[in-house]
Amino acid sequence: MQAPLSEQELVRRDKLRQLEELGINAYPAPEFQVTHTSRSIREGYNEDQAHAFQQITLAGRIMASRDMGKAAFAVLQDATGRIQLYLKRDDLCPGEDKTFYNTVWKKLIDLGDIIGIKGFAFITKTGELSVHVRELCILSKSLRPLPVVKEVDGETFDAVSDPEFRYRQRYADLIINPQLRDSFEKITKMKGAIRRFLDDRGALEVDTPVLQSIPGGAIARPFITHHNALDIPLYLRIANELYLKRLIVGGFEWVYEFSRNFRNEGMDRTHNPEFTILEFYVAYKDYLWMMQTTEQLLEQTAIATNGTTQTQFGTHLIDFKAPYKRVPIFDAIQEHTGMNLQGLEEPELREACKKLNIPFAPNMGKGKLIDEIFSEKCEHHFIQPTFITDYPVEMSPLTKKHRSEPGLVERFELMVAGKEIANAYSELNDPIDQRARFEEQARLLERGDDEAMFIDQDFLRALEYGMPPTAGIGIGIERLAMMMTGQLAIQDVLLFPQMRPEKLD
Repeated sequence: MQAPLSEQELVRRDKLRQLEELGINAYPAPEFQVTHTSRSIREGYNEDQAHAFQQITLAGRIMASRDMGKAAFAVLQDATGRIQLYLKRDDLCPGEDKTFYNTVWKKLIDLGDIIGIKGFAFITKTGELSVHVRELCILSKSLRPLPVVKEVDGETFDAVSDPEFRYRQRYADLIINPQLRDSFEKITKMKGAIRRFLDDRGALEVDTPVLQSIPGGAIARPFITHHNALDIPLYLRIANELYLKRLIVGGFEWVYEFSRNFRNEGMDRTHNPEFTILEFYVAYKDYLWMMQTTEQLLEQTAIATNGTTQTQFGTHLIDFKAPYKRVPIFDAIQEHTGMNLQGLEEPELREACKKLNIPFAPNMGKGKLIDEIFSEKCEHHFIQPTFITDYPVEMSPLTKKHRSEPGLVERFELMVAGKEIANAYSELNDPIDQRARFEEQARLLERGDDEAMFIDQDFLRALEYGMPPTAGIGIGIERLAMMMTGQLAIQDVLLFPQMRPEKLD
């Protein structure tokens, strides 16, 4: 059921009716030949080249209008920015009938309407670049008024600064805050730079299944669905890791994927249940090589995105210039808690959590307990890009054991501005060891840990054919985008972040 219409919405529908009575189609055929944009005019126009801007066709949305009787000024917004329009009654209505200007333009066209215009560029007496409109047509009537800034008793209220409104009605947010498009254009540049880096080094972009019979490749709670034709449960993927490793088994030596993943977990300023991970896997490499490659990738990506390796993130100036500091995880914990946790068993780790006032669940194993301590006491200290390395084996069921440190694995996480944005391993390629790690995860599932991994028998079969030594990484694209664009909330780098359903009736 449609919600009751506001007074302004009723007025606009009445204007639509009046346009129809005048024989004007407010939603005409879709094609309108545009020859210029507001940006191309702003960047190209000068008085010496004025002859090149005598026949301009523009389309966009009316964002402001100022009536001056027989003339008017308006602001037109297109995908590239805004430009001023100058409209003169006798130009739009050269004959005796002035209905179009006096009635259609002045009374029936509203802010937010999309119009097409023809005219020429010129500089006004006040020095502002404008387009003198010779012809105008309506391309789409806006039936809902745009949010506007309001002042009541000297206090300013802006509907578009409200996150609830902005995230639910991103279409309106983009109209009112066109600078937001700059952030999303930067994100596109960022992804393009990453692809070029990988493609130039011979990596192959691939696609792997989103619907999976086993949610593998990460420790996370999955979304569950059902396939009617096969009559089986399926899971939305939490990671694409195990499929990309299957391709390494099959003979590809460097594969990557921008993977849309889904995790049925909490939501906050750095978590959304639907997100993008870049994962790539390279045969005959290890986590040390991956650290160097990651530094190079992010340094070049920052330059391609912002023109510099530096980016402002809140109060921090982040510098992605290589090399990055490397800190073993137990060294980080000891530095920030004064406690050496290496080699401790579950009961001792629980006692450590109690001393540090860190809450924990009874079903948490060693890996989860250590992860909680690091997250609560250490993570936020690492502002500049830092590799946290050499994790305990219990935290890393898919990772090769450390070549020189018993009980540890060859893994790193990249921390930036106190948040993890990448996770990488020397990948475990011993099928017997991998089976034992999966079985340990199965025991955690039995204890009630609903984020523990399933046993993937097909992946184990693939490993038994032999996977070469391999390095792999996952990079959180939205978190990286937050850093590159200076946005403090993940919702600001997602065009349509997840929201609780809105009651519209």
